[in-house]
Amino acid sequence: MEEKEKERENNHSPFSGKEEKNSLLFKMKAGVSNIFRMIGYNLKIIFGNRFIYFLISAVVLFLFIIFINLLNGEVISENGVYNILVLTGALLLFYPAAFGIQSDKDARTLEIIFGIPDYRYRVWFMRLLLIYAVTFIVLIVLSVALYFALVHFPVLKMNLQVLFPLAFLGFFTFFLSTVLRSGNGTAAVIIILGVVLLILSGNFSRSYWNIFFNPYGNPSDLSEMVWYSLEIKNRIFLGSGAIVFLLAGLMNLQKREKFLG
Repeated sequence: MEEKEKERENNHSPFSGKEEKNSLLFKMKAGVSNIFRMIGYNLKIIFGNRFIYFLISAVVLFLFIIFINLLNGEVISENGVYNILVLTGALLLFYPAAFGIQSDKDARTLEIIFGIPDYRYRVWFMRLLLIYAVTFIVLIVLSVALYFALVHFPVLKMNLQVLFPLAFLGFFTFFLSTVLRSGNGTAAVIIILGVVLLILSGNFSRSYWNIFFNPYGNPSDLSEMVWYSLEIKNRIFLGSGAIVFLLAGLMNLQKREKFLG
């Protein structure tokens, strides 16, 4: 009887509750620490240990474009801010989307990823989400700085708009990298296509097929209702295209022999 009473007292002891809380806190801290380590590890592979350089390059490009506009006496409007954010985001996305598979091959992790059934889908899907999450956070920070420094604009709404062309271009680049299986080849094709699209974008500025359609560049001779209709159609086109290219790229990862050959 005395032993049972002692066990009950120990179970109801305030120290046992504190120990449980401490163990829970320790597990939570360990879990958060592991998540950050995993994110850091994947960022190193995705950006080839050059993430800080790409981050600095994106910030420099952002500031350079703003400086040139101010030097020329141009007023930075919402239209201009949108274009600046698209270019900055594209710079951050380009390398990991084009060279991601090659970086895995260079790091000798491609064999491990392809060695576990269906693991490659989860790994690359999570990596792509991580790439876009990092890009979105960087763009938000730069947008907030620009908002307080020069021009007022809807920061969150504009960055969500910017994600449409970035998703289309990023997933298309990823899809192309799974077809060509070469970072340099993918980069060459994307650069050529990008130059061609930029040259032709002026002719398709009012078309919802335009990848670089700017929702904030409403012409004065076009009604807001018509422009809004074009914007909705363009976003449907870009969103659907992004999903198709993402799924096609993930499906191409089934061809194990071609990637490991």
